Amino acid sequence: MYTTESQNEHHLEDKNTPSSTNPQILKDSSIIELEETKEIVLSQTEETKSQMEKMSYCPPQGKWNKAITNETYGFSGVALFMIWCVAWSFSGSEVLPGGNLFGLLIIFYSATIGGKVLELIRIPSVPQLPPLLGMLLAGFTIRNVPFLSDYIHINNTWSSTLRNTALTIILIRAGLGLDPRALKHLKRVCLRLAIGPCLIEACSTAVISHFFMNFPWQWGFLLGLSISFVVGAVSPAVVVPSMLLLQENGYGIKKGIPTLLIAASSLDDIIAITGFSTCLSIAFTSGGILKNVLASFRDILIGVLAGAILGIFVRYFPSEDQTKLTLKRAFFILSMCISAVLGSHQIGLHAVGGLCTLALSFVAGVNWSTGKIEVQRLIKTIWYIFQPLLFGLVGSEVSVASLKSNAIGICVVTISLSLLVRIFSTFLLMCFAGFSFKEKIFIALSWIPKATVQAVLGPLALETARNSAPHLEPYARDVMTVAFLAILITAPNGALIIGILGPKVLERHDPSKINVKLTKLELH
Repeated sequence: MYTTESQNEHHLEDKNTPSSTNPQILKDSSIIELEETKEIVLSQTEETKSQMEKMSYCPPQGKWNKAITNETYGFSGVALFMIWCVAWSFSGSEVLPGGNLFGLLIIFYSATIGGKVLELIRIPSVPQLPPLLGMLLAGFTIRNVPFLSDYIHINNTWSSTLRNTALTIILIRAGLGLDPRALKHLKRVCLRLAIGPCLIEACSTAVISHFFMNFPWQWGFLLGLSISFVVGAVSPAVVVPSMLLLQENGYGIKKGIPTLLIAASSLDDIIAITGFSTCLSIAFTSGGILKNVLASFRDILIGVLAGAILGIFVRYFPSEDQTKLTLKRAFFILSMCISAVLGSHQIGLHAVGGLCTLALSFVAGVNWSTGKIEVQRLIKTIWYIFQPLLFGLVGSEVSVASLKSNAIGICVVTISLSLLVRIFSTFLLMCFAGFSFKEKIFIALSWIPKATVQAVLGPLALETARNSAPHLEPYARDVMTVAFLAILITAPNGALIIGILGPKVLERHDPSKINVKLTKLELH
């Protein structure tokens, strides 16, 4: 009995022990649950509050607020309006309809919107069209819509300065894009691709322009050469992004086809711009041909020497130990190159500024290694501001009312024949370079897109004729029309050909197993 009772007592004690602790545990758990409930309620309340704030339209929140204050090409909506107010307080009528600032503002944002609209147009299994086409059409629309053209005017001096600044940025990017390692690796085939088709097309277009566009033989051959250099330059704005996309997917990387076309596009632009400046200066300058040729060689020598000296200076100043090195290098290059291009036009040595810019940017970037890519990115950001202005201004130079009835047809025939000569010559020059038949066809067709250089050189010929030889302005206007149509025809078709034909004719390899370091540089 004693044992049983003791066991029962112990059993009762065991039962009583948890019962005595249960209230405390329950109390603690209830407190924890209450705190968790409070946190959930508070979080739900904050979420509801934030959602109500987002849905609130007074004051605007969320997307509405961002639309007002977010940056677009460096300027927010409010900041742009305040800049306009400040400009109005200084210049008055310049920012009102009919003024230069008003016209630039309309062209800039119209071209920007045109480029964005073209980016939104996506067709399945078809490569995206280059945005510059939308910018060009936006400027063309502004010029040829009667109501808009009555209020949008831009002084020739303003337009010329902006186009020359855009040309400077193009030349800086071309000079920085000339990578010595890529050129050494590609050797002769790169020089053949860059020099051969450009020069062959130049001479053939000069002859074609005489028979189809009625250019006289005396100076017409030189002006025809100017046209051909305008038409002949390949567009890095179309070729380079398309080649980088093919490279990322592994097409043609074993034989270095993307690297070849990227590197050669820079050289091609340099040759076209140099040839255009030389021929144009000879065609529009009085005096004997020999005298003008010697003067052109003098300008080339001055430009290259000045660029090399300034490039060596920028290579070492500022030094590597300074802060904000990329910003300082970009500032020095931009300021020196823009001063060289605009200053050379002021003193009458038109070809010096461009060559100085090319030599300066190439020499300066030789020993910058990875820092060169950062400078290229900064220059590329500045190009995004000038690109809508450049193509918008080019589009606004073409007036349908001033065109002859058969001008468009003749220009299209001239461009088509020049392209056929270029394609055939490119195919022949790529023979015995280790490429298959399909690869040679692809390289030849990839060498037809035109845009950036044409947008600069076309209006430059018209401007030179207006200032130096007004009696040649009709012929220079034909050059402008050819440049406009060349962009309109070849830029979208070239992008489509590269995007569609590349994956079908080029061999595909794993990019991780092929050395493509040369093409990883931002050549443009």
